[in-house]
Amino acid sequence: MKIAFLTTPKMLMTSFANAYELIYAARAKALSEKQTDAKNIELVVIRGEANQGLLYSALEPRCDYLISDAYAKVKFDMIFVPTMWRNPTYVVAKNPQISSWLKNQWEYGAIINATGTGVCFVAEAGLLDGKAATTHWYHFDDFEQRYPLVRLKKHHFITSAGKVFCAASINAQTDLVLHHVHRFMGPSVSEHLSRHFSHEVRQPYDRLSFDQEKENAHPDEHILQAQLWLQNNLSQPNIKLQDLANDLSMSTRNFDRRFKQATETSPTKYLQKLRIEEAKDLLKHSNLNVGEIAFRVGYQDVSYFSKLFKSQSGISPKKWRTTVRNKLFKE
Repeated sequence: MKIAFLTTPKMLMTSFANAYELIYAARAKALSEKQTDAKNIELVVIRGEANQGLLYSALEPRCDYLISDAYAKVKFDMIFVPTMWRNPTYVVAKNPQISSWLKNQWEYGAIINATGTGVCFVAEAGLLDGKAATTHWYHFDDFEQRYPLVRLKKHHFITSAGKVFCAASINAQTDLVLHHVHRFMGPSVSEHLSRHFSHEVRQPYDRLSFDQEKENAHPDEHILQAQLWLQNNLSQPNIKLQDLANDLSMSTRNFDRRFKQATETSPTKYLQKLRIEEAKDLLKHSNLNVGEIAFRVGYQDVSYFSKLFKSQSGISPKKWRTTVRNKLFKE
């Protein structure tokens, strides 16, 4: 798993260091528990501007890549975008390459996490149009005016919309990182971090967050693991649900039954829905052609993908793209 930590002009070093140290500590704890996947976790620092110079705090982290160097060469699984000091408008306007890079990484499947005013880079990329987001309370009015298509959630500290997560503050960022650690490294690692990094009793992530996807609101932990795995691996072309059932120590029949009971749909239809929703996002926000999008969401047969898309959406992928983009233009 390759995780990028972006640095930007005028960023607050605490928002960068907080996420970095939490993930670094989580990896160390996972290694101590002999989690084999932890060996493959790589932490990379990306500089957003070649002549960035000193950050607002005058502390300068190391730089592994410039965005210009890593743009097409390095693909990340997860990215953390820091918050900036005071009004972010000037920095965002002067650094379009950052939003462009975030969009490029999102198209390749990266999970984007933005804190405070760093959310503006994601909104500028169009990745939050029609989606839920939050930012620092002080900038609510400016954010609404600049990004009217974003569904700003003023009463939530964290928002989740597909692969894009927003945290209103550095404290909320801590809860968001712990949420990801829990998802990818398990509860023992996240609880260890919570004890050592948080002096106060942390609120549950679900209480702080707004999630556009409500289908995961059920208590079956094994099926939640299956849903998470499918969400993170939907681009794989040859997913065998029988192997997933075996990994969860279930028979295929029992897995199907429990999955339907928890989600009100079959594993196959759930995976198809995830892929079609991902395809819609790519049709709406990227310029990838239909064949490239089919491949990105796990379908090697473009004709089959188009037929499946039409059966679920009523129109072909090309017509869907034209319709939704005309709607956005009119708004």
